[in-house]
Amino acid sequence: MTDATPSSQKAAAGSRRTLALVAAGVLALAAAIAADTTVVHIGSEADVRKQAFSPDAFGQAEFPRIQTFVMEKAVDGVTIAPEVLADKAAASAKYGTASSTGAILMVRLTGTAGEAKAGIYDLAVTGMPPEIRVRVQTGPAINGTDLRDAPGDIEFGAFKNQIEYQDAGSGINRAMKAAVLDSIDTATLTGKTIEVVGAFRLINPKNWLITPVSVSVK
Repeated sequence: MTDATPSSQKAAAGSRRTLALVAAGVLALAAAIAADTTVVHIGSEADVRKQAFSPDAFGQAEFPRIQTFVMEKAVDGVTIAPEVLADKAAASAKYGTASSTGAILMVRLTGTAGEAKAGIYDLAVTGMPPEIRVRVQTGPAINGTDLRDAPGDIEFGAFKNQIEYQDAGSGINRAMKAAVLDSIDTATLTGKTIEVVGAFRLINPKNWLITPVSVSVK
């Protein structure tokens, strides 16, 4: 039997050293990955933070305080109507929450509901200047971001993008509908007296489209 030559012994030793270095590198990489990995348990606080934004969860969490805010800030619509017609900017500054697309005004009104069109009722309010048209939206779809913008502290910078910001407003609207409108037969309000507390965006002083936070049928 022939003994291994010195050169073959050196080659074998070199191969073993190479394998050892590779193995050490793999172990070091695995250790680094493990050190940089956070284990998130399902249902934990960390898991909640990783979840995608939920407009409905946001709306359900935010609507109660928005409702309280609007109820506390609401002024009599008939009283402020002449001021709105006379000076939109002054009325916005005095009664509204500033917004880039028109101040949000909070009002309370009592009137008789007219015919509904796509879930929106005209409201005939005694004492309201005749040039002002008052409407109240009752669903099924509640449009706009008036409730989102009413408190003035739900800002775009808190969201990932414009879509998420818009969805936040929709989530608040759905939460309002569930809490305020779903218990009312909104298809049969014509001719009935209703008391409404809500918010509207002051763009045209003669056209008020109110998103309610409270509706009482008399």
